Amino acid sequence: MSERARLALRYAALAALAVLCVGPIVVMLLTSFKTQVQTFTTELTFFFAPTLENYRDVIFDASFGRYLVNSLVVGVVATLLTLLLGCMAAYGLARFSFAGRRAIAWATLMLRTVPLAVIAVPVFMIWSNWQLTNSLGGLILLYVAVNLPFTIWLLYGFVLQVPVELEEAAAIDGCRPWKTFLRIVLPLIRPGLAAAAIFTFRIAWNEFILALVLTDRSTRTLPVAASLFVTDIGVEWGKLMALASLIALPPLAFVFLAARQVISGLTAGAVKG
Repeated sequence: MSERARLALRYAALAALAVLCVGPIVVMLLTSFKTQVQTFTTELTFFFAPTLENYRDVIFDASFGRYLVNSLVVGVVATLLTLLLGCMAAYGLARFSFAGRRAIAWATLMLRTVPLAVIAVPVFMIWSNWQLTNSLGGLILLYVAVNLPFTIWLLYGFVLQVPVELEEAAAIDGCRPWKTFLRIVLPLIRPGLAAAAIFTFRIAWNEFILALVLTDRSTRTLPVAASLFVTDIGVEWGKLMALASLIALPPLAFVFLAARQVISGLTAGAVKG
């Protein structure tokens, strides 16, 4: 096979993969602009008279603002707490020698492989005993616990790549350990912090099972609110897709903004020999 044919085959495979990834998003957006009658038509139509009725009904609903604030509080606070605890734990694992250090590092990654649906019932029982159900604080605490293992493992690798000589030089200049960590280590692991923030915020913002189990009418997040459009008489697909489109916007914006930080951090944190 010639190089040109191989390149064409590669681009064709990438195009097919892009269609598979973007296709559901396009269908979601199109459905959000359809009426209930247009949604249930048997013909697949890409050209139709769009309507903003679904978005109007969702946004101007009396409970939408409360659910949006709940999701923002949970997502932002859980992300900040996870990054704060994760970077300190990763630094301790990477820089201090103690018994079982490597086992702890591997154990943090293994904990993240447990499916969230598996822990839903045990978490509900424990949170009920601790009176943490139906509260945003309990949901934030759970998301921090869920995301912390992966964050520690991710940042652990970034801290290991930071030359110890930089910290030793700062210590010789009279820089205390905390100041060294804040001024030397954190700027150099900025790409890892951005990646961890993307992962943590996405989970805390989009997660459904645990939020469904641990929240009530006043503490629901947006993914749980989307399930309210599935009723006994049918599914309100237009409103459901409209809310799903709105839910997808903040993570997408966060990913694009953080991606720039990742790229700039890779160059800004380079160490020349």
